Amino acid sequence: MGFFLMVVTIIAILLFIISKKSKIQHIISLSATGLQILIALALTREVMLRGSVNYSFLGGFFYLDSLSIIVLDIVLLIGFMASIFSIGYIETEIRHGVIDSNKLRLYYILMHSFLFTMVFALTVKNMGIMWIAIEATTLASAFLVGFYNNKHSLEAAWKYVIICSVGIAIAMLGITFLHLSSIGVLENAQFLDWVALYNNAESLKSPIVKLAFIFVLVGFGTKAGLAPMHTWLPDAHSQAPSPISALLSGVLLNSAMYGIIRTVAIVNRNLGSSIYTGRLLIVLGLLSMLTAAIFILTQKDYKRLLAYSSIEHMGIIAIAVGIFTPLSIFGALLHIINHSLTKSMLFLATGNILQKYNTKQISKIKGIFKLLPVSGMVFFLGLFAIAGMPPFSIFASEFSIIVSIFSAKKFLVGGAFVILIAIIFAGIAVSLFKMFYVNNQQENLQRGETNIAGTAVIVVLLGIITITGLDIPNGLNDLITQAQSIIIGA
Repeated sequence: MGFFLMVVTIIAILLFIISKKSKIQHIISLSATGLQILIALALTREVMLRGSVNYSFLGGFFYLDSLSIIVLDIVLLIGFMASIFSIGYIETEIRHGVIDSNKLRLYYILMHSFLFTMVFALTVKNMGIMWIAIEATTLASAFLVGFYNNKHSLEAAWKYVIICSVGIAIAMLGITFLHLSSIGVLENAQFLDWVALYNNAESLKSPIVKLAFIFVLVGFGTKAGLAPMHTWLPDAHSQAPSPISALLSGVLLNSAMYGIIRTVAIVNRNLGSSIYTGRLLIVLGLLSMLTAAIFILTQKDYKRLLAYSSIEHMGIIAIAVGIFTPLSIFGALLHIINHSLTKSMLFLATGNILQKYNTKQISKIKGIFKLLPVSGMVFFLGLFAIAGMPPFSIFASEFSIIVSIFSAKKFLVGGAFVILIAIIFAGIAVSLFKMFYVNNQQENLQRGETNIAGTAVIVVLLGIITITGLDIPNGLNDLITQAQSIIIGA
């Protein structure tokens, strides 16, 4: 059934090519992502019942377990939300002359191609093919980063392609070394099979495995936005259309982090300890949080500020994986979900703000509550949520991670973690809260929401992160616990 997720996307792309009316293209996009959600629900149920699903056709090429289904569900849910939001957003861009009406077809083809590559990466068990799919995400999304075809967007797209291509090439070396460590251990048909590598991890050649992890961490870490390989991320996320920014920050980064987590599970099982991987992950995680803290304090563009916030949260996840205790892994997986939903909501909200004010400069925006009462309130509450304030879901995952750090007696790491979170919250408050002040000079702008369906989407996302912050649903808790067991080898 996982194969049908990609079939749906391929059919949708073919229909986009032959369709001419914008209304039909909107229907195709919504229908495709909606159908994928239904398929994902069936797959999730199957994984929860069976633990993993390995499809026998095509040589067992497609594989899903609790870890991959968590990230896959996030991709498809946010893809569906972005599809709904895109209708009003792109129509407004066309109406204001920002883009030509002929680019609607191109937008949808690129967007669904992007979703296809991420689904592909998460539904295969061969790590070499997973690498190909993660590389394809760069190619598919680069054109979306440069979609507006102006100086800044094209520069961001080229920067994105060059840096991420170098990073993914480094990751390929890591995958190659992982393969070399298994020669003489695995049969030819099992080469780079994640399940086979994991089950036979103790027999892999440890020196080569250690080398493989360094290259995988740097390579996929570049795509995940970990510092100091993060430099492409603020430009790309800020220049892309807002629904695409939501996908880039909410799901693309997770796909790269998924590759790192898969590798960590193998390496730690091979070495019999998490000390080696933990030190590297914690250093990069703290460096990412420090980098985000510094740049958030000086940002003048609200989309770039949110992009730096994504670097912070990828650092938080890296630290949690580096601690490698049951509680920290649970917190990391929960944080992947919470950050994706919250950051996607914020980037979608910025789409309404950008189209109302026609600027990304923080200093030029005042009185959001007055002009965008719903989007403004969601954005305001979302800033508290992304900063880790209760009762929102990020507070729960960050609290779990903090407890796990101190429980592991990493007091210096824990102290630095808490201080950096506090600095980042202060930076967000100082930089963005001024946008909500009333300014009479902007009374000439029309009050009210324009993208009604898109506004409904961000309200729904706000509801989800509020409810899950108060109580984690039993099904989700069970799924995360299963994935936690896969990673730590319990």
